[in-house]
Amino acid sequence: MNTFKSQLNQISSGLSRPKNVNPTTIKKLGVLGSGLMGHGITYVSALSGIEVVMTDSSQENADKGLKRIKKILDNIVKQGQITQENAKETINKITATDDYNKLHDCDLIIEAVFEDRDLKSKVTAQAERIMNNNGIFASNTSTLPISGLAKNSIRPEKFIGIHFFSPVHKMKLVEIIKGEKTNDETIAKAFDYVLKIRKIPIVVNDSRGFYTSRVFTTYTNEGLTLLAEGNDPQEIESAGKIAGMPVGPLAVIDEINLGLVAQIRNQTRKDLADEGKELPLIPADQVIDLMTEKVNRLGRAHGGGFYEYPKNGKKYLWPELQTYFPISKKPLNQDTMIERILFVQAIETIRTYEENVVTSVAEANIGSIFGWGFPPDKGGTLQFINDYGIKEFEKRSQELCIKYGNRFKPPKMLVKMASKKEMF
Repeated sequence: MNTFKSQLNQISSGLSRPKNVNPTTIKKLGVLGSGLMGHGITYVSALSGIEVVMTDSSQENADKGLKRIKKILDNIVKQGQITQENAKETINKITATDDYNKLHDCDLIIEAVFEDRDLKSKVTAQAERIMNNNGIFASNTSTLPISGLAKNSIRPEKFIGIHFFSPVHKMKLVEIIKGEKTNDETIAKAFDYVLKIRKIPIVVNDSRGFYTSRVFTTYTNEGLTLLAEGNDPQEIESAGKIAGMPVGPLAVIDEINLGLVAQIRNQTRKDLADEGKELPLIPADQVIDLMTEKVNRLGRAHGGGFYEYPKNGKKYLWPELQTYFPISKKPLNQDTMIERILFVQAIETIRTYEENVVTSVAEANIGSIFGWGFPPDKGGTLQFINDYGIKEFEKRSQELCIKYGNRFKPPKMLVKMASKKEMF
């Protein structure tokens, strides 16, 4: 617990903020998109006293986003967290519009549109032509490399990733991603903005999936792999929750939307193909393809995915799952499933640290807890390894690798640290 508090204090005190830049203030924010992420970003910013212009492709869509914000405010007024006057002041800070010209004097613009490279390129070009010359531009993308998106920017040095988590008004972490050309002033402005809206900033270097999405995906993919192997879906979900994750891997994928998962994977395949590379097939792919292409079970927002969602009553696992994914005669015991769920996340974290994507132990640990819900009692993904014992963790990783695949292969950094009896 002391380690956790110390690491959290390090981050809040400016661990990764450039020291050569004076404190900055974002007075006016532009948000491109009023959907799930856009209205959430608008809400937390306006609540913190920042003037916000929230745009969308039509006034109707922008008004829908504003309506969602009013609903959140109504709820927290009822809960006694803010007064009615505070709620009114927050709404008055927001301009919901389809007119990009209203972005002209924004200090920061955050793009929060669908995960489509062409669409992001289009709205970036539209906004940059109008915004403040001294302003910075950010993408809320959860997976697409920032340096690639910045190629469409007229000012790549002022282009950065500011990755929020859903639901924005509840999730405390914000991942700031440095592109190849992002300058220190832009990083500092993004960092100061995140502190202003009372969130926890971690700063990472650019890569596909960055730190949080990359590691979190190993959790969901492991759940899909366990299903493909013939394990009971209820046992898989229980294993996730017993391990300490907020929800089971199948339930969380239903919330994310399997269609989006497939779209991100397909975009990754295309991007790698353009680079002359190939995305290796994994067991999770067969589950994704069957659910999206054969049975059209895309998730909660589409009426059902791995779960059914009755209008009156609790969700329950889709009964037909066992038809498509029959339970093996020799399913894994739950302890092994729990172990795989925790180890795969910890090992991928080491890889991101080894590759200098995440650059500090503190940010790796805090990012894992507040970003996707790695068990707080484990102290974060790297602290979990420390407590397990570096040498013992390396040995067990090797055993899991031999039995279940290379995703469990101990990274070179782990092997080296184990030989020297070092800790993260």
